[in-house]
Amino acid sequence: MLLVGSGGREHALAWKLSQASTLEELHAAPGNPGIARLGRCHPVRAEDGEGLLALAGALEIDLVVVGPEAPLVAGVADELRHLGVAVFGPSAGAARIEGSKSFAKEVMRAADVPTAESLSVARAPCVIKADGLAAGKGVFVCHTQEELDAALLSAATFGDSIVIEELLEGEEVSLFALCDGARALPLPAVQDFKRIGEDDRGPNTGGMGSYSPVAADVESLVEAIHQPVLDELAARGTPFVGVLFAGVMLTGDGPRVLEFNCRFGDPETQSLLPRLDGDLLELLVAAARGDLSATSMGVGENAAVTVVLAAGDYPAAGDVGTPIEGIADAEATGALVFHAGTALKDDRIVTNGGRILNVTGVDSNVAAARDRAYAACELISFPGMRYRRDIAAVTHV
Repeated sequence: MLLVGSGGREHALAWKLSQASTLEELHAAPGNPGIARLGRCHPVRAEDGEGLLALAGALEIDLVVVGPEAPLVAGVADELRHLGVAVFGPSAGAARIEGSKSFAKEVMRAADVPTAESLSVARAPCVIKADGLAAGKGVFVCHTQEELDAALLSAATFGDSIVIEELLEGEEVSLFALCDGARALPLPAVQDFKRIGEDDRGPNTGGMGSYSPVAADVESLVEAIHQPVLDELAARGTPFVGVLFAGVMLTGDGPRVLEFNCRFGDPETQSLLPRLDGDLLELLVAAARGDLSATSMGVGENAAVTVVLAAGDYPAAGDVGTPIEGIADAEATGALVFHAGTALKDDRIVTNGGRILNVTGVDSNVAAARDRAYAACELISFPGMRYRRDIAAVTHV
């Protein structure tokens, strides 16, 4: 099989998929040094549809799993399917559920799925969203006029179109379901931490940490949120095959969808996959073939907490070429260390991005898993390294 992508999410997927008894060969494009320990990496960019087609053909790949959203929205899955390659990941038409906030609103209205109310005028308090892809950084929560003015300027850097929504209060959870075009197979709920600083301060990032389990009635929520959207997309001639990811606010008036994404979350996946029992590859193959009806996924009683180690200037800038120390020491504690923005230089692991590593602790409960994760973080170092120290500090589990 071929895994497309190069981040921490893809390393976590490679780690889980490599445990499948049915896996013959694991290839990645372009991959990263962590994934290279599990399979063979190829220098083909995730957005290079033609390059991926050529690679899949040369390697006689029977399944492609697309990790990031950008190639999905660009139609890479369509190109692969057109040549008869099985793909876990939605078509460009279905991936619009993430690629366009306004399209997602339209679909939710048609499917009668509860969501944040759209506003015609930007007036604090409110939420400003860039309409298109923004790598998780296009949402701005505005409590004051000053925050609103800054948000409008920042959102403009992602494009001309914005969506204005009411500001909802409550507990936010990430809900995932594997989908075969018609059915939704729920996965455990996860909570992530988007702001760069402790106590949810500072600008939004791609995500600074996550944990699972989270107190939520996942089965009921997926039935009320994911299934109607699946039905609506299928009725429009764009059935969704892949992971449908809903960011949901659990308000006092019931659940409200904040956004949909067309792929696994990052860093939610790093806390989700260690809790799954069984053969993930078998499920992804079944979804890609359009029939999850005979499948199920076991979930362990364990908990997982993931902490993101980022460059000193992230999210404004990343770091490239700085040597990283202590990864092996952290892994020796039993923690999982997923590579997110790393490269290999002269046989040394160096920085190569904004979010550099993801450290995941797994234990019997969230508190114990959190202790494991942070103990391992303390063993890793590179100049300027920063991470939040309050991930999963207060939970409802």
